[in-house]
Amino acid sequence: MSPEAETPGRSAGHSGPARRLRPAKHEAIMTGGREVFARDGYARASIDAIATASETSTRTIYKHFSDKRALFATVIVDSATQVAEVEVALIERHLSTATNAGEVETVLRAFATDWLDDTGEWLAGMAHSAAHRALIGQVQAEAAHLGTEVITQWWQAGPGRVRAELAAVFRRWAEDGLLHIADADRAAVHFSRLVSATPGPPASAVGADERAAWIADGVAVFVRGHRP
Repeated sequence: MSPEAETPGRSAGHSGPARRLRPAKHEAIMTGGREVFARDGYARASIDAIATASETSTRTIYKHFSDKRALFATVIVDSATQVAEVEVALIERHLSTATNAGEVETVLRAFATDWLDDTGEWLAGMAHSAAHRALIGQVQAEAAHLGTEVITQWWQAGPGRVRAELAAVFRRWAEDGLLHIADADRAAVHFSRLVSATPGPPASAVGADERAAWIADGVAVFVRGHRP
């Protein structure tokens, strides 16, 4: 057995061979794959380009990933997991401080402001944040080709986990009487949509002041709707 195939395992999508890469080699392929998929898109990206970007061989990649779809699945789950870890920490940092109903609107506004700031400190500290945003677009564009299993894995590792953590906070607040929430999972969806709403078409530029106003209004509507 080669030093790169140390222990049994399967790649995301359950289509890869039963091998696991050494951590350093795995990270190199994830970084190279993220860079190439984000730059070229799923359809145009090649295993050769990913091998070059990750400073490994195509043979090594094919040894551990049966095809480009399996590699893409692993890359998007890996990226989503890393971003979710930071977002969950952001939820904890802002929303664990509320101890009474009067503090809820303030902490929600601070959280949403940081969460939605594409140039914020939490994203600036992630070298691949821009590539991750590009990958999200690829997931949406290629959903039909990737299949429900891959999309579900990505969702559970990233957006679904963050939403579940947000719902857990709302559930705790309801139990403590800070808000009146009958369905915490639904409330987490409503909150996300309210604070992320903006005027104009998708991806249109929104200034900092306008974004702050939309966030403030969205939080205010959410709090009024769930006031105990």
